[in-house]
Amino acid sequence: MSFLTVTNVCKQFTGHVALDDVSLEVPEHSIYGLLGPNGAGKTTLIRIINRIILPDSGKVLLNGSPLTDADIGKIGYLPEERGLYRKMKVGEQALYLAQLKGMTKHDAMIQLKYWFEKFQIESWWNKRVEELSKGMAQKVQFITTVAHRPQLLIFDEPFSGFDPLNADVMRQEILAQRANGTTIILSTHNMESVEALCDEITLINRSKVVLQGNVTAIRECHKKNIFSVLVKGEYELLDTADFIPFEYEKNHGKTLLKFRLDETTDSNKLLTFISQNYTILLFEEEFPSMNDIFINTVSS
Repeated sequence: MSFLTVTNVCKQFTGHVALDDVSLEVPEHSIYGLLGPNGAGKTTLIRIINRIILPDSGKVLLNGSPLTDADIGKIGYLPEERGLYRKMKVGEQALYLAQLKGMTKHDAMIQLKYWFEKFQIESWWNKRVEELSKGMAQKVQFITTVAHRPQLLIFDEPFSGFDPLNADVMRQEILAQRANGTTIILSTHNMESVEALCDEITLINRSKVVLQGNVTAIRECHKKNIFSVLVKGEYELLDTADFIPFEYEKNHGKTLLKFRLDETTDSNKLLTFISQNYTILLFEEEFPSMNDIFINTVSS
């Protein structure tokens, strides 16, 4: 079931087309990747979904009904441009932002206490925002984004400013939100996170949708029939062999080989050929990374 539907959305600013007939469907309880190079139109689309700006044409539906200002309380938005007031105290500001989303002070305090304890940042409550590092401020803004338990979460570059450990903490929290029934839109340039988190993606380039679908299916579609084989010992290259690797690397008594098969060749034949003379430690088909697919798609 589609939770958010964007249909034929167009948006133009003076002398610039930001979105050109963009459509997508975000399934309920999924993590949906919104990808594209800088200036492609992603942020414009996110602002339209948040009703910060309106489209020139096209429709945005939430649960099958036209998106209205009243629906904004159902959305949590973590923008790429961080928006905390630097002179305010952290707790004071978190409480203020939670109440802006319609929470009572009592309910907001309960939720904020839960999140501050979970992230082990209770000692930050009375600090001023300007005292926080970028990563610390990012944690606070994550909390203010999820505290009112929105049905739809939109994260724009949520891993920016985090070291690898805290970036992983954030990934786990995003997965936990999805497990609790929240629908999530993730806009990021971190393609490893796309592979790890996203169910489906839309790639926008130059204001148009250029790639769309299930992440696994997209990687499957772009594969090039390349197989990696790790064998024990040193592999002997024979020009007369049925299969010739296009790349091989010797390392500590093992040899890593890569073969490119044509579409008519069964990979089992390669497996049989290698196993007749060598002990196989690894045999797997290579799939292109989302990073490679991203680069190839936007460069073509």
